Order: sequence, then structure tokens, then C-alpha cells
Amino acid sequence: MLDVAVKHALPNFQLDVSFAAQSAGITVVFGESGAGKTTLVNILSGLTRPTEGRIVVGGRVLLDTQLGTDLSPDQRRIGYVFQDGRLFPHFRVAKNLTYGYGRRRRRTERRITFDQVVNLLGLSELLERRVTGLSGGERQRVAIGRALLTSPTLLLLDEPLANLDLPRRRAIIPFIERLRDELAIPIVYITHDQDELIRLADTVVLLDHGRTVASGGLENTLSRLDLGGLTGGIDAGAVFSVSVAGHDDAFGLTKLNFDGGELVVSRLAIPHGTRLRIRVRARDVALALEKPRDISTLNVLSGKIIEMSSGSGPQVDILIDVGKPLWARVTRKSTADLALAPGKLVYALIKSVAFDRFVEQS
Repeated sequence: MLDVAVKHALPNFQLDVSFAAQSAGITVVFGESGAGKTTLVNILSGLTRPTEGRIVVGGRVLLDTQLGTDLSPDQRRIGYVFQDGRLFPHFRVAKNLTYGYGRRRRRTERRITFDQVVNLLGLSELLERRVTGLSGGERQRVAIGRALLTSPTLLLLDEPLANLDLPRRRAIIPFIERLRDELAIPIVYITHDQDELIRLADTVVLLDHGRTVASGGLENTLSRLDLGGLTGGIDAGAVFSVSVAGHDDAFGLTKLNFDGGELVVSRLAIPHGTRLRIRVRARDVALALEKPRDISTLNVLSGKIIEMSSGSGPQVDILIDVGKPLWARVTRKSTADLALAPGKLVYALIKSVAFDRFVEQS
């Protein structure tokens, strides 16, 4: 278990963060620039001492200001990967990888080997190259490998993909997922990117102006109407965990199962049984009081309204229980015309081409 509760006072900023996460999996700390993400990760690593707080990783107390416990960065056994990698330009890849490994005190509990890291991150063809000749994505893989070779009990990734273009970001994410699945090291991943949040998060910690606004599972956190401005804004929506139930090759469609129902989407080139995360943007969901007939929309889900946003704006956010919380955004006029209210039964209409993204989940 990872337990964090820290406060830190700076001249123009106050950090007050607390959350708990499982001992394996990826905890994504999400928030805009200035939310306090890097301050938090520096506190976790031991580079910054907070005003007060407690940090426990796997039952081991790294910091407890009340008891006077404050382990040094070396004693904490935390791997830290920065945005820019911070590799040694005069070393080849192999020497960069083994730098931390060689300087580390021998430990009988070391369990991550050089060969394991090389295979896991696909670095075998890069070992004799100088880091100055690597792409941004390759450099970040080397930086992650160097951190892993310290056999950390916690891995911190501070916006590791922020300086990469979209194709390189997409190429690295599967390696991060493999770290989670094969090494079972808890990972704290810092980002302000929604794609990375939805793809990677097992636990979400949402920061705003230095404070924890919410923490918990991905689906529950992203379905909270009160957090829409922080988690997505105009692109806010619900995230479903689904599995591929089958393909309709004649019409180029794929069927997806989720708790409570089935969705039909454009054909996905992935095998039966594959688990995915999908996001449905609230603006792509329409509502009806009766089940429509003779329409082109393939996804019609029945459900009950469980929550509605308040306010006087032109739009209303509505949460519907369709087996999973589904978020719809409709006009205030439609809300009045249909007399929508919590407890009312409705039908949610979603086009098969409206799904925002498909993210493979291991």
C-alpha cells in the first residue's frame, strides 16, 4: 500500500495532498500546470522536505515528521525519471543503464537484473549507442531502465512523455504498462494529458491549486459531474472497462461487453476477449424518453438518471446509470421539455463512431 499525506508551505503556494493506493499498479497524479504535481513528486523522492507529513510505501515509513523520520533519497529506494531523462551524454547506453546499478549498495533483495530491464524496455539494439544519437523516446526508455536497475520499491515518472511528439508517446506507453504488469512495482505517474490518464491510471489523484480534489478509481473519478471542469472540460465523459465480445465483418463492426450491457463500435483489429478502456464524451450522448425506432444510431442504452448538474448555464450535465455511470450533456431547454429529473427512466443514444478513444488494458 502507498499512503501519502503531506503539507508544504511555499511563499506563494500551499500544498496539501493525501491519498492511498494499492502496492501495485499505476497511480496517476493529474492536474494542470501549477497544480503542485512536481512539488509532490519531489517530496515523495526525498528531494524536498515538506512542512509536515507522512509517506509509507509497502509498510515502510519513508517520512513521518511527527516522529522525526525522514529517510534520505538514497535510503528511500525510489526510482525517479524526469521529463528530460537527464542521461550522461558522454556515456553509451549500457554505461548509463549501469551507472546507478553499480553505485548502489549490494542488497540480497535485489530482484531486477540488467537483462530483465533490457528485454522489458527493448534496449538490446541501443546498448552500444551514444545517448546523443537517440530519439527522445529512446532516451526516456534508457532513463526508465536506469531507474529500474536501482531495484526501487517505488517508481516516480514526472511527465516522462511531455517532451515527445504523439507517435513517440504512443510507442512508449506499452513499455510503461509492461513495467506495471511484469515487475509489480508501484508507479506514481505525473501528467496533465488526458490520453495518458485514461490509458494508464489504476488510481487517480486529482490536484487543483495544490490540493487533492479527488482520489480513487479511474471510472468513478471521471464520472463525477462536479469534477468535469478539471478532468475534461468540453471533452468530459465517462470511461468504461469493456471486453471484445465479437466482430461483425459483414458490416465492419465490433461488439463490446460491459457491466450491464453491450456497445457496438466501428471494427477494431483486436482479438475476441481483449479488454479495453473506452471513453464516451458527454456531448456525444443524446437522450430520449421512449425507445427510438427506425434510427441510424446503433447504441441505445436504457437507464435511470442518478444526478444532474445545477446552475443557470445553457447546458446541463446528466449522469445516467446504464450498468455503468454514463455522462450526457444536453441543453437546458431539452431538460425542461423532457422534464428530466433524478430517478427518471431514459434511453441514451450513442453513435457507433462517437467513441473518443480505445485504449488497450492489460
